[in-house]
Amino acid sequence: MAKTLTVSSLAGAIHASFSRLQFTPDLLPADLIGTLIYRQNTGEFTTRKGPIFANIVLADEINRAPAKVQSALLQAMQEREVTIGEQTHKLGDPFLVLATQNPIEQEGTYPLPEAQMDRFMLKIRVDYPSREDELEIVDRMATSTPALGVEPVLSIDEILAARQAVNSVYIDDKIRAYIVDIVQATRNPGMIDNQLARLIEYGGSPRASIALALASRAHAFLQGRAFVTPSDVKTIGVDVLRHRVLVSYEAEAEDIASDEIVRRIFDHLPVP
Repeated sequence: MAKTLTVSSLAGAIHASFSRLQFTPDLLPADLIGTLIYRQNTGEFTTRKGPIFANIVLADEINRAPAKVQSALLQAMQEREVTIGEQTHKLGDPFLVLATQNPIEQEGTYPLPEAQMDRFMLKIRVDYPSREDELEIVDRMATSTPALGVEPVLSIDEILAARQAVNSVYIDDKIRAYIVDIVQATRNPGMIDNQLARLIEYGGSPRASIALALASRAHAFLQGRAFVTPSDVKTIGVDVLRHRVLVSYEAEAEDIASDEIVRRIFDHLPVP
């Protein structure tokens, strides 16, 4: 599905440091964040920083590594820093973790901890391409030397400036209340629909409200607007919430995914 190619191409379009780490069952936390190395000639420990010290970090097949490795990402993704030994090191700015993931039912995969999933702003599903798209894929890639050159088009300064522009996008109090009501509905679905209550095991945390507000601002910015509309919230909402709404056993038995549940919540809540 070209998940890794998509992420590496994004990194190639940015004048920023990039590292790729293949997650495997034998991966150790030190392979990700780094470790202390003893120098016999000096009798001192020195820090060897791991691949997480980059602006763009690609965690390839992230659900193939066990929980102890996933936990090493928590501090980095939330605090933008890592602790090696007794020292805490700040990460670069900007710092972004992009991950690819295989379906859980495939052999050799582990479910990600809820605390880690909550730290990812968006989860994008990549489905099979259409027949026309697959024909184009074959045309481009069915060669020993595919032409996939990517030229940088952005600098770090431009990215930071765009971030400040997104922060200045106006979001009305009614839109804020709408966002909070959506996330609250994932925790208390019975307030809007008794049928939803049996389908949700856990709803979104306050991080979901923060992520939905930020993503809505970014969506408005990309549309060339200086203000957020309910359409921005609804357009980006499923990508923000699908991995934060954990479905119940009843929902799994009825083959109801979190995407459908989130859409039902949007359908039931009045739009400001």
